[in-house]
Amino acid sequence: MKLKIGISPCPNDTFIFDAIYHQKISLPDVSFEFILEDVETLNRLAGEEQLDIVKLSYARYFQVQENYALLRSGGAMGFGVGPLLVSKNPIALDEISNRRIAIPGEFTTAHFLFRSEFPNAQQKQFMLFSAIEDALEKQEADAGVLIHEGRFTYQQKGYYKLLDLGEAWDKKYQLPIPLGGIAINRRLAPYYSSINELIRNSIQMAWSQYPSLSDFIRCHAQEMDDAVMRQHIELYVNQFSEDVGAIGEGAIQCMKAILSPSTQFPIFLTTKS
Repeated sequence: MKLKIGISPCPNDTFIFDAIYHQKISLPDVSFEFILEDVETLNRLAGEEQLDIVKLSYARYFQVQENYALLRSGGAMGFGVGPLLVSKNPIALDEISNRRIAIPGEFTTAHFLFRSEFPNAQQKQFMLFSAIEDALEKQEADAGVLIHEGRFTYQQKGYYKLLDLGEAWDKKYQLPIPLGGIAINRRLAPYYSSINELIRNSIQMAWSQYPSLSDFIRCHAQEMDDAVMRQHIELYVNQFSEDVGAIGEGAIQCMKAILSPSTQFPIFLTTKS
């Protein structure tokens, strides 16, 4: 059986799935066809049920939960990992709602966090995460929400940090921010535990070879500096990536209470595998 699996080209995802992609570890009678796309494209493909397994924004998950369940391993969440609102020139926060803001996708957790802080923003421009800095340079946007590697390089590129969008979540809920998780089609319930374990083993294998970076990680990274890639991996691949744990479950349930309080679909298909 071949399963289509969609992940982003960002270092945390390529690090996590490196061993599976290169078939260093596998499952009997299961193979994987990898599709690498930006997170907003993956969010859209999940909405179309085009993928068997998919990395998606947690904020998007609750719109596709009828067809997908979350795996416990492979995701990105944590404290102090929130996206950053930046600009080329200082802007007062009370002006943000009237400015042009570049956002990395309508269905992303970054957008969820932005609109939580600026619910009245009227000039949001949704675009690829990798296009935001270019929009700022060309003055096509006044400010932008940076995710992925941009979080580590904004200062050296001369941007001002206007707001860490994760700080409000951290302060309000004292829970890790659920950024992106791995979801599996509910029809694959018999494979849930084995695929979850495969991803966890892939993470552990990647750490066993770290700080070495594979060509798979390097060739897909937006920023090609090894130090930036390692910063990215060390921030986003953490204990919650191997298993969300009770604290991570609490964070996901907190987001569910905000975005989808009335639905009854089980988030996970099994208890801790």
